[in-house]
Amino acid sequence: MEDPNRERPHRPSILSFAGDLPNLCSLLGLFCALLGIYYAIRGVFPAAMIGILWAVFFDWCDGLIARRIQGRTQQQRAVGVQLDSLIDVVSFSVCPAIVLLSYGHYNPWFIPGAFVILSTGVLRLSYFNVFGLADKSTYTGLALDNNVLVLAFVFLFEGLFGRDTFTVILYATLMALAAMNVAPVQTPKLAGGWFYVLVVYTLVMTAFFGWRWAQLP
Repeated sequence: MEDPNRERPHRPSILSFAGDLPNLCSLLGLFCALLGIYYAIRGVFPAAMIGILWAVFFDWCDGLIARRIQGRTQQQRAVGVQLDSLIDVVSFSVCPAIVLLSYGHYNPWFIPGAFVILSTGVLRLSYFNVFGLADKSTYTGLALDNNVLVLAFVFLFEGLFGRDTFTVILYATLMALAAMNVAPVQTPKLAGGWFYVLVVYTLVMTAFFGWRWAQLP
């Protein structure tokens, strides 16, 4: 029988983990994803693209910061891993699904596509949380953050097509990405110098979509 007088291990408060710098960076990414969702719902897609691109940026930053900070506790690392994974669901599954639904004017025909995006996203993250990398520099399937990078790139060409045509392109692209997320293929983990490529990509795309946003009536 457990001794009622036995001292229980100290549990830090939930909010204490928000002050951990990598976790704070993850939460900034979540805020950007929220902005992406907000503007996607309103149909302001240039602003939505800016939001989700910066969600990717902060998602990369939190890992870089976590690897460089000395003295983080095991609890901070464990909570950070869980926090990052949960935020990935919002940033790279929920947000693209809402972009698809909104661009399709919430037509019921877009619900299956949104479900595919969500289901493959959570399946992929669950698999990764259990099995991890295929090796030190390789994923099984396409990492979810790539979905957002490709999605923003596709939106560069929105003005070249009619609304109906671009809707088909968007739907097909997101379904192809969802298939790649859970496909039994090896894809490289982008790290090292790729971070600087991401910085340039994010800044250039932010400038372009910011200009396009300013042109909206």
